[in-house]
Amino acid sequence: MIKLTDKEFITLVGYLKENFGINLINKRVLIEGRLGNHLASIGFNNYTDYLKAVQADKTGKELSTLLNKVTTNHTYFMRESDHFDYFAKAVLPYWEPRVGNRDLRVWCAASSSGEEPYTLAMILEDYFGGKVPKWDKALLATDISQRVLEQAKEGIYLEEGVEKIPPAWRKKYFTSLGDGRVQVAESIRKQVAYRIFNLMDPVRYKEPFHAIFCRNVMIYFDQPTKAAVADRLYDALRPGGYLFVGHTESVAKPTRFRYVMPSVYQKGV
Repeated sequence: MIKLTDKEFITLVGYLKENFGINLINKRVLIEGRLGNHLASIGFNNYTDYLKAVQADKTGKELSTLLNKVTTNHTYFMRESDHFDYFAKAVLPYWEPRVGNRDLRVWCAASSSGEEPYTLAMILEDYFGGKVPKWDKALLATDISQRVLEQAKEGIYLEEGVEKIPPAWRKKYFTSLGDGRVQVAESIRKQVAYRIFNLMDPVRYKEPFHAIFCRNVMIYFDQPTKAAVADRLYDALRPGGYLFVGHTESVAKPTRFRYVMPSVYQKGV
């Protein structure tokens, strides 16, 4: 396994922090453990040349690999399920009489391999699908990793990965591929638009969002970065819009958000 020099460690950590907000200053062992063998496998014997190659790669593929190695894209269907319950039972009933044009906008800001946005799409379909006139349920899903977004677009998962999904949803919204895998129904997949997005960048949107899920990503940020990201998310919400963060996360104080419940916040009306 290739070891980091002190200079390489500071350079790599600085690059990740400056460009992606990822703070790994206390994660030297993690970096070496996750990257050392990878460097050797693709022909590098030091981190200096590797980082230069990452920055020179116009395809972004090696950058995506680097980000995947140093962060954890671990998610699953119904993760932190009380959020989905609150979204279905409180957030949607709150917005239904307030969205005059029936154009509801939800953003999954760290969508990983798709389990979260597809869960939300199924909730939205159950809630609004049979209503007349029809609702436009625009669901944006973003991540910094091209690899996980490509996986998410396919919507293919192991059968054991959907065991926590309600049986009615498994029957209605999934198709067995006959090889131990299932695929999310096309009717749900086409409701989600996947895009690459770095939370350090300005948030651009056609219309502000009614709800934003940004869960289990701020754990990688220091307090100033958390505060800056929370401010950008606040500005991207409509008045009354909801922000969901991970159960182990919170919005940095002071904040313009109103606290609703642990890991759930609302923009003032």
